Amino acid sequence: MNNEVNNKAVFFDRDGVINDDTGHYYIHRIEDMKINPGVAETMRVLTEKGYLLIIISNQGGIAREKYTKEDTEKFHKELVRRLAEKKADIADIYYCPHHHTVEKCLCRKTEPLMLQKAMARYHIDPSSSWFIGDKESDILAGQRAGVNTILIEANSDLRQILSRIS
Repeated sequence: MNNEVNNKAVFFDRDGVINDDTGHYYIHRIEDMKINPGVAETMRVLTEKGYLLIIISNQGGIAREKYTKEDTEKFHKELVRRLAEKKADIADIYYCPHHHTVEKCLCRKTEPLMLQKAMARYHIDPSSSWFIGDKESDILAGQRAGVNTILIEANSDLRQILSRIS
């Protein structure tokens, strides 16, 4: 097995970056899925540039009993399917099911653990990788993991990031 760190990745927050979260906080129902403008095109271009695409998401609604892990898995399966239809292939999804009002954990963003797990699993070079988020917690998690970060306005056209990622 080759353990050389040589892959590069773009990590994406889910709600507000990939999926429109206008008017929603705990998104878990497939009928509430609305992929933001430019997401599939941006992901296709990044794949062509050799990046793995990985989603990193806090899903505290699970701990708060707003929805279940099964709801989250079903939502993610459909999200991956819809993106794949448009030739945007997600390598993996990491999510934290905890919420600070219910329990302590080490994986919830701003902590870098989800990114670190993905980097270890896929032999990702953090200095060649990026985290795209719409909240300061995303940016802090990315910085703590040693990856480059881009803060975007929630639910904006994702194509805006392409000029910044080589």
